[in-house]
Amino acid sequence: MVRDMSKTNQQLLKDSIEVYLSSLKYLDNFVSEPATKYGLSFEQYLILHTIAERDHVSLMDIASERKVTRSAISRQIKVLLQHDYIFQKPAESDRRRLYLHLTPSGEKAEKKVNDLITKRFDNWISRYGEDKVRDIIAFIKDFASHEMTK
Repeated sequence: MVRDMSKTNQQLLKDSIEVYLSSLKYLDNFVSEPATKYGLSFEQYLILHTIAERDHVSLMDIASERKVTRSAISRQIKVLLQHDYIFQKPAESDRRRLYLHLTPSGEKAEKKVNDLITKRFDNWISRYGEDKVRDIIAFIKDFASHEMTK
């Protein structure tokens, strides 16, 4: 019950809500804003980036790695196809398996968004220092490992 919380815990709860409302939402924009300039969500950019970095990647590979459903990735792939950022090509060994490839416009969009995100992140590291960034990432990983498994 909230009334039974200590004054310190009540203040921490109030502070954490304020941090969420004023700061954590900004992190989403910080990461996703460069992608929106190219009509992409951050998830769609991540798919483009995966395709750019690897050969022979399929929709199922991406769904499996992200631990999401095939249909969730399929919706993102559909948008990328509509933007003419990717195309699908059957595998030589199994024509039913479709590999994803970037089109020239997809390569350009992926590179530009990657450059923007990298520049933003480099500025973030310069401002706060590598140690603090590592500490933040470690805390978020620890938090997720304990809280998201409940």
